[in-house]
Amino acid sequence: MKDFMVDQSLKELTEHRTVVLPIACYETTINQNVNGYIPLHWHIEFQFVLIVKGEAIFQVNEENITVREGEGLFINSGCLHMAKDKNISGCTYICLNVSPSFVLSQELYSTYVNPYIQATNIPFLLLVPKKLWANNILDSMMKINQLIKENPPFYEIDISIHLTLIWKNLIINGIELEYEQTEMVKSQRMKQMIDWIHLHFPEKILLDDIARAGQLSRSECCRYFKRILKKTPLNYVTDFRIQKSLVLLQQPDSSVTDVAYQVGFNSTSYFIDKFRKAMNMTPLAYKNRNIHKNLSGSD
Repeated sequence: MKDFMVDQSLKELTEHRTVVLPIACYETTINQNVNGYIPLHWHIEFQFVLIVKGEAIFQVNEENITVREGEGLFINSGCLHMAKDKNISGCTYICLNVSPSFVLSQELYSTYVNPYIQATNIPFLLLVPKKLWANNILDSMMKINQLIKENPPFYEIDISIHLTLIWKNLIINGIELEYEQTEMVKSQRMKQMIDWIHLHFPEKILLDDIARAGQLSRSECCRYFKRILKKTPLNYVTDFRIQKSLVLLQQPDSSVTDVAYQVGFNSTSYFIDKFRKAMNMTPLAYKNRNIHKNLSGSD
Protein backbone atom coordinates (compact mmCIF):
# COMPACT_ATOMS: atom_id res chain seq x y z
CA MET A 1 0.00 0.00 0.00
CA LYS A 2 1.77 3.12 -1.22
CA ASP A 3 -0.60 5.61 0.36
CA PHE A 4 -3.46 5.57 2.79
CA MET A 5 -6.23 7.94 3.72
CA VAL A 6 -6.07 9.69 7.08
CA ASP A 7 -8.95 11.75 8.43
CA GLN A 8 -8.52 15.09 10.17
CA SER A 9 -7.72 13.45 13.52
CA LEU A 10 -4.89 11.38 11.98
CA LYS A 11 -7.09 8.34 12.30
CA GLU A 12 -6.24 6.08 9.40
CA LEU A 13 -9.22 5.43 7.14
CA THR A 14 -7.76 2.58 5.10
CA GLU A 15 -10.19 -0.32 5.36
CA HIS A 16 -8.26 -2.80 7.47
CA ARG A 17 -10.01 -5.94 6.44
CA THR A 18 -10.33 -8.73 3.92
CA VAL A 19 -13.72 -9.55 2.40
CA VAL A 20 -15.05 -11.44 5.41
CA LEU A 21 -12.63 -10.74 8.27
CA PRO A 22 -12.03 -7.49 10.19
CA ILE A 23 -8.28 -7.72 9.57
CA ALA A 24 -5.82 -6.62 6.91
CA CYS A 25 -2.47 -8.21 6.16
CA TYR A 26 -0.24 -6.67 3.50
CA GLU A 27 3.38 -5.98 2.64
CA THR A 28 4.51 -2.36 2.41
CA THR A 29 7.78 -0.72 1.38
CA ILE A 30 8.27 2.46 3.38
CA ASN A 31 9.97 4.62 0.76
CA GLN A 32 7.22 3.89 -1.80
CA ASN A 33 4.76 5.93 0.26
CA VAL A 34 3.95 9.29 -1.38
CA ASN A 35 5.76 11.03 1.49
CA GLY A 36 8.81 8.74 1.43
CA TYR A 37 7.84 7.60 4.93
CA ILE A 38 4.69 6.45 6.77
CA PRO A 39 3.19 9.65 8.25
CA LEU A 40 1.92 10.01 11.78
CA HIS A 41 -1.50 8.37 12.21
CA TRP A 42 -3.52 6.14 14.51
CA HIS A 43 -6.28 3.57 14.24
CA ILE A 44 -8.48 1.49 16.52
CA GLU A 45 -6.95 -1.78 15.28
CA PHE A 46 -3.97 -3.46 16.90
CA GLN A 47 -1.01 -3.42 14.55
CA PHE A 48 1.62 -6.12 14.28
CA VAL A 49 4.67 -5.50 12.11
CA LEU A 50 7.31 -7.97 10.84
CA ILE A 51 10.36 -6.56 9.03
CA VAL A 52 11.21 -8.81 6.07
CA LYS A 53 13.91 -6.56 4.57
CA GLY A 54 16.09 -3.73 5.87
CA GLU A 55 15.36 -1.83 9.07
CA ALA A 56 13.05 0.94 10.19
CA ILE A 57 12.62 3.51 12.91
CA PHE A 58 9.09 3.52 14.30
CA GLN A 59 7.87 6.32 16.51
CA VAL A 60 5.06 5.27 18.84
CA ASN A 61 3.74 8.16 20.93
CA GLU A 62 6.96 9.68 22.33
CA GLU A 63 9.39 6.83 21.76
CA ASN A 64 11.57 5.86 18.79
CA ILE A 65 12.21 2.15 18.25
CA THR A 66 14.64 0.65 15.74
CA VAL A 67 13.21 -2.57 14.29
CA ARG A 68 15.60 -4.75 12.30
CA GLU A 69 15.13 -7.47 9.73
CA GLY A 70 13.48 -10.51 11.31
CA GLU A 71 12.15 -8.47 14.25
CA GLY A 72 8.64 -7.19 14.76
CA LEU A 73 6.57 -4.67 16.67
CA PHE A 74 3.17 -4.67 18.37
CA ILE A 75 1.49 -1.24 18.34
CA ASN A 76 -1.45 -0.88 20.69
CA SER A 77 -4.89 0.37 19.69
CA GLY A 78 -5.22 4.16 19.46
CA CYS A 79 -1.49 4.97 19.68
CA LEU A 80 0.01 7.63 17.42
CA HIS A 81 2.72 6.11 15.24
CA MET A 82 4.85 6.69 12.15
CA ALA A 83 7.70 4.87 10.40
CA LYS A 84 10.83 5.81 8.48
CA ASP A 85 13.33 3.70 6.59
CA LYS A 86 16.69 3.51 8.37
CA ASN A 87 19.96 3.83 6.44
CA ILE A 88 18.20 3.75 3.03
CA SER A 89 17.70 0.00 3.55
CA GLY A 90 14.65 -0.39 1.28
CA CYS A 91 12.71 -1.53 4.33
CA THR A 92 9.73 -3.76 3.60
CA TYR A 93 7.47 -5.17 6.27
CA ILE A 94 4.40 -7.32 6.70
CA CYS A 95 1.67 -5.34 8.43
CA LEU A 96 -1.17 -7.09 10.22
CA ASN A 97 -4.01 -4.86 11.47
CA VAL A 98 -6.67 -6.53 13.59
CA SER A 99 -9.88 -5.21 15.06
CA PRO A 100 -9.62 -5.72 18.86
CA SER A 101 -13.09 -7.23 18.93
CA PHE A 102 -11.95 -10.01 16.57
CA VAL A 103 -8.86 -11.14 18.51
CA LEU A 104 -10.87 -13.25 20.98
CA SER A 105 -14.52 -14.14 21.43
CA GLN A 106 -16.78 -11.52 23.00
CA GLU A 107 -17.00 -13.56 26.20
CA LEU A 108 -13.21 -13.31 26.68
CA TYR A 109 -12.80 -9.74 25.41
CA SER A 110 -13.42 -7.87 28.69
CA THR A 111 -11.00 -10.10 30.62
CA TYR A 112 -8.16 -10.65 28.17
CA VAL A 113 -8.29 -7.85 25.56
CA ASN A 114 -9.79 -4.62 26.91
CA PRO A 115 -7.36 -4.33 29.88
CA TYR A 116 -4.48 -4.24 27.36
CA ILE A 117 -6.13 -1.50 25.28
CA GLN A 118 -6.62 0.65 28.40
CA ALA A 119 -3.13 0.06 29.84
CA THR A 120 -0.88 3.11 29.59
CA ASN A 121 2.45 1.27 29.90
CA ILE A 122 2.26 -0.77 26.66
CA PRO A 123 1.91 1.57 23.67
CA PHE A 124 4.16 -0.96 21.91
CA LEU A 125 6.13 -4.17 22.42
CA LEU A 126 9.29 -5.02 20.46
CA LEU A 127 9.06 -8.58 19.12
CA VAL A 128 12.53 -10.13 19.18
CA PRO A 129 12.74 -13.70 17.74
CA LYS A 130 15.02 -15.02 20.50
CA LYS A 131 12.10 -14.66 22.95
CA LEU A 132 9.85 -17.66 22.48
CA TRP A 133 6.54 -15.76 22.94
CA ALA A 134 7.62 -13.13 20.40
CA ASN A 135 8.92 -15.71 17.92
CA ASN A 136 5.55 -17.51 18.10
CA ILE A 137 3.79 -14.23 17.21
CA LEU A 138 6.10 -13.57 14.24
CA ASP A 139 5.63 -17.15 13.04
CA SER A 140 1.82 -16.83 13.16
CA MET A 141 2.05 -13.53 11.26
CA MET A 142 3.96 -15.24 8.46
CA LYS A 143 1.35 -17.98 8.33
CA ILE A 144 -1.55 -15.49 8.21
CA ASN A 145 0.19 -13.62 5.38
CA GLN A 146 0.56 -16.89 3.48
CA LEU A 147 -3.04 -17.93 4.11
CA ILE A 148 -4.37 -14.63 2.73
CA LYS A 149 -2.20 -15.00 -0.39
CA GLU A 150 -3.21 -18.61 -1.04
CA ASN A 151 -6.85 -18.67 0.18
CA PRO A 152 -7.00 -22.43 0.87
CA PRO A 153 -10.29 -24.01 2.01
CA PHE A 154 -11.36 -22.79 5.47
CA TYR A 155 -8.45 -20.33 5.60
CA GLU A 156 -10.59 -17.90 7.62
CA ILE A 157 -10.77 -20.44 10.46
CA ASP A 158 -7.00 -20.97 10.30
CA ILE A 159 -6.46 -17.19 10.50
CA SER A 160 -8.75 -17.01 13.52
CA ILE A 161 -6.73 -19.79 15.22
CA HIS A 162 -3.45 -17.94 14.55
CA LEU A 163 -4.89 -14.68 15.92
CA THR A 164 -5.82 -16.48 19.13
CA LEU A 165 -2.26 -17.85 19.35
CA ILE A 166 -0.82 -14.39 18.69
CA TRP A 167 -2.86 -12.87 21.49
CA LYS A 168 -2.14 -15.69 23.92
CA ASN A 169 1.60 -15.30 23.31
CA LEU A 170 1.35 -11.53 23.73
CA ILE A 171 -0.25 -11.76 27.15
CA ILE A 172 1.84 -14.68 28.50
CA ASN A 173 5.00 -12.56 28.35
CA GLY A 174 3.94 -11.42 31.83
CA ILE A 175 3.97 -7.63 31.55
CA GLU A 176 2.20 -5.99 34.48
CA LEU A 177 -0.46 -3.57 33.28
CA GLU A 178 -0.53 0.02 34.54
CA TYR A 179 -3.21 2.69 34.23
CA GLU A 180 -2.02 6.28 34.69
CA GLN A 181 -4.72 8.93 34.39
CA THR A 182 -2.17 11.63 33.46
CA GLU A 183 -0.94 9.54 30.52
CA MET A 184 -4.50 9.06 29.26
CA VAL A 185 -5.17 12.82 29.47
CA LYS A 186 -1.87 13.65 27.73
CA SER A 187 -2.64 11.31 24.83
CA GLN A 188 -6.15 12.72 24.48
CA ARG A 189 -4.95 16.33 24.47
CA MET A 190 -2.26 15.62 21.90
CA LYS A 191 -4.85 14.06 19.60
CA GLN A 192 -7.19 17.04 20.12
CA MET A 193 -4.46 19.50 19.05
CA ILE A 194 -3.52 17.46 16.02
CA ASP A 195 -7.22 17.03 15.16
CA TRP A 196 -7.57 20.80 15.15
CA ILE A 197 -4.50 21.35 12.94
CA HIS A 198 -5.70 18.78 10.42
CA LEU A 199 -9.11 20.39 10.27
CA HIS A 200 -7.86 23.97 9.91
CA PHE A 201 -4.51 23.63 8.04
CA PRO A 202 -5.68 25.66 4.98
CA GLU A 203 -6.44 28.62 7.27
CA LYS A 204 -4.19 30.98 9.22
CA ILE A 205 -3.09 29.12 12.35
CA LEU A 206 -1.72 30.72 15.52
CA LEU A 207 -0.05 29.02 18.46
CA ASP A 208 -2.91 30.24 20.67
CA ASP A 209 -5.40 28.33 18.50
CA ILE A 210 -3.50 25.05 18.85
CA ALA A 211 -3.05 25.47 22.61
CA ARG A 212 -6.76 26.23 23.03
CA ALA A 213 -7.66 23.02 21.16
CA GLY A 214 -5.68 21.02 23.74
CA GLN A 215 -6.90 23.10 26.70
CA LEU A 216 -3.29 24.04 27.44
CA SER A 217 -1.20 27.17 27.87
CA ARG A 218 1.07 28.22 24.99
CA SER A 219 4.19 27.02 26.82
CA GLU A 220 2.63 23.68 27.80
CA CYS A 221 1.42 23.19 24.21
CA CYS A 222 5.00 23.70 22.96
CA ARG A 223 6.30 21.22 25.53
CA TYR A 224 3.80 18.57 24.35
CA PHE A 225 4.90 18.92 20.72
CA LYS A 226 8.61 19.02 21.56
CA ARG A 227 8.32 15.94 23.76
CA ILE A 228 6.11 13.83 21.49
CA LEU A 229 6.86 15.08 17.96
CA LYS A 230 10.33 16.63 18.51
CA LYS A 231 9.27 19.89 16.83
CA THR A 232 7.34 23.07 17.58
CA PRO A 233 3.58 23.22 16.94
CA LEU A 234 3.99 25.68 14.05
CA ASN A 235 6.80 23.61 12.48
CA TYR A 236 4.41 20.66 12.62
CA VAL A 237 1.79 22.77 10.80
CA THR A 238 4.30 23.64 8.06
CA ASP A 239 5.39 20.00 7.68
CA PHE A 240 1.78 18.85 7.46
CA ARG A 241 0.99 21.46 4.81
CA ILE A 242 3.97 20.21 2.75
CA GLN A 243 2.69 16.64 3.21
CA LYS A 244 -0.78 17.64 1.92
CA SER A 245 0.77 19.49 -1.05
CA LEU A 246 2.42 16.31 -2.38
CA VAL A 247 -0.87 14.77 -3.48
CA LEU A 248 -2.13 18.05 -4.98
CA LEU A 249 1.09 18.56 -6.96
CA GLN A 250 0.53 15.19 -8.65
CA GLN A 251 -2.69 16.43 -10.24
CA PRO A 252 -1.97 17.31 -13.91
CA ASP A 253 -3.74 20.69 -13.90
CA SER A 254 -2.35 21.98 -10.58
CA SER A 255 -0.06 24.99 -10.35
CA VAL A 256 2.52 25.59 -7.62
CA THR A 257 0.85 28.89 -6.64
CA ASP A 258 -2.63 27.32 -6.40
CA VAL A 259 -1.31 24.43 -4.32
CA ALA A 260 0.54 26.81 -1.99
CA TYR A 261 -2.66 28.68 -1.16
CA GLN A 262 -4.79 25.53 -0.97
CA VAL A 263 -2.61 24.08 1.80
CA GLY A 264 -2.44 27.30 3.82
CA PHE A 265 0.70 29.17 2.68
CA ASN A 266 0.04 32.86 2.01
CA SER A 267 3.20 33.26 -0.10
CA THR A 268 4.35 31.13 -3.04
CA SER A 269 8.02 31.94 -2.41
CA TYR A 270 7.70 30.89 1.26
CA PHE A 271 6.04 27.64 0.16
CA ILE A 272 8.85 26.96 -2.34
CA ASP A 273 11.50 27.67 0.31
CA LYS A 274 9.90 25.36 2.90
CA PHE A 275 9.19 22.65 0.30
CA ARG A 276 12.82 22.69 -0.89
CA LYS A 277 14.09 22.30 2.68
CA ALA A 278 11.72 19.41 3.36
CA MET A 279 11.98 17.55 0.03
CA ASN A 280 15.40 18.62 -1.33
CA MET A 281 13.76 19.87 -4.52
CA THR A 282 11.35 22.60 -5.58
CA PRO A 283 7.59 21.93 -5.87
CA LEU A 284 7.86 22.31 -9.66
CA ALA A 285 10.70 19.78 -9.85
CA TYR A 286 8.61 17.37 -7.74
CA LYS A 287 5.61 17.90 -10.01
CA ASN A 288 7.66 17.38 -13.20
CA ARG A 289 9.32 14.27 -11.77
CA ASN A 290 5.93 12.70 -11.11
CA ILE A 291 4.64 13.62 -14.58
CA HIS A 292 7.71 11.94 -16.09
CA LYS A 293 7.26 8.90 -13.82
CA ASN A 294 3.60 8.54 -14.88
CA LEU A 295 4.46 8.85 -18.57
CA SER A 296 7.21 6.24 -18.21
CA GLY A 297 4.81 3.93 -16.39
CA SER A 298 2.27 4.15 -19.19
CA ASP A 299 4.75 3.22 -21.95
